[in-house]
Amino acid sequence: MKLPKMVKVRQMFHGPHIENIEAAVFEQLEQAGIGLKLKPGARVAVTAGSRGIANIALIIRSAVRALKQAGASPFIVPAMGSHGGATAEGQTEVLHSLGVTEAYCEAPILSSMDVVQIGETESGLPVYTDKYAWEADAVLLVGRVKLHTDFKSPLQLESGLMKMAAIGLGKHKQALQLHSYGVKGIRDLMPLIGEVVLSKVNVLCGLAIVENAFDQTAHLEAIPTDQIAKREPELLQLAAKLFPKLPVEDIDILVVDEIGKNVSGTGMDTNIIGRLRILGEEEPPSPRIKYVIAGDLSEESHGNALGIGLADLTTKRLFDKIDFQKMNENVITSSFLTRAAIPIVLKNDQEALEVALRCNWGTESSQARIVRIHSTLHLETMYVSESLLPDIVSLPNVEVIGEPEEVAFDETGNYVAKV
Repeated sequence: MKLPKMVKVRQMFHGPHIENIEAAVFEQLEQAGIGLKLKPGARVAVTAGSRGIANIALIIRSAVRALKQAGASPFIVPAMGSHGGATAEGQTEVLHSLGVTEAYCEAPILSSMDVVQIGETESGLPVYTDKYAWEADAVLLVGRVKLHTDFKSPLQLESGLMKMAAIGLGKHKQALQLHSYGVKGIRDLMPLIGEVVLSKVNVLCGLAIVENAFDQTAHLEAIPTDQIAKREPELLQLAAKLFPKLPVEDIDILVVDEIGKNVSGTGMDTNIIGRLRILGEEEPPSPRIKYVIAGDLSEESHGNALGIGLADLTTKRLFDKIDFQKMNENVITSSFLTRAAIPIVLKNDQEALEVALRCNWGTESSQARIVRIHSTLHLETMYVSESLLPDIVSLPNVEVIGEPEEVAFDETGNYVAKV
């Protein structure tokens, strides 16, 4: 089989970028007036999620320092639903893998899956929140506002502070309840749960994070608690404007070198690959990708390979890293079972690529339209097959930075060149 030559290209994205993260956090929290809202020694819970957020450890440490300067006694609570195998130890482990440690962030981490029912919605749904957060004098909500990987919301409340309040602080119990309604639970019911949390819990403010296409912190904003539900949709529009995408929409084979929970809650961002794999939900119209190959699992995932079911082929290297207890707990809680379905497992990268090419009906292997990326979180540089160059060179935001080269594999059959 004649493999197509591959060329390295770079996408040029534009967008704001915050240089001094700590100064920005201090400025925002000062503007929010946290010093006026806190008594000396007040215990403040700072939320920390499991997503791959740029500078998350630095942002949390900066928030901790700002709270201490205001006279408070802050601590960190994992706010990640059922992630980390739905155990207190597992969620602490996830935070550590993201650099959120007690030593670096200068605050203790209090991790527990225990929750307290604090109320219910108008329809009678019970609302839960983290026991440590409930017992604290106040809570600082910290979270990234971005497009959700499961749905599009008419309210434009997707991934963000409302979700952090509802599912992050609600732990496994709230996540299980909402996901039992399928997409309706996280799209329609989640904001209602979040509203109850914001009305019952003493939330100082929400510290919203928006990133640019380079996986950099583009915007930080402390939002008054009573304005979170109104302001978050506006920040979602900003996030969508800055959101990256693949340079072409018609692709025969997308090679994703690494999937993982630190990349996306779905292992691969569904907004990038154009696949939802949710029962009863219509698939996005683009991009149109015939085959997706998942090559490896990130170390930060700790064996949770949720999202592997979005791929058509994978490698034994990835398969051997799967912790089925962690993955199954997460996917069963979400109720989107297909996302943990194991695709065909091949020996290595070379075999996976050759199988995908063999099954690419009606196209000579040398003419296949292939894109290879590191992960859906990093789309600045990538490899594209030579047949895509006519499409690529006409794009104003993409430049060719390499020459067409034969695909090289090492002695184990895996790619030599890194993306």
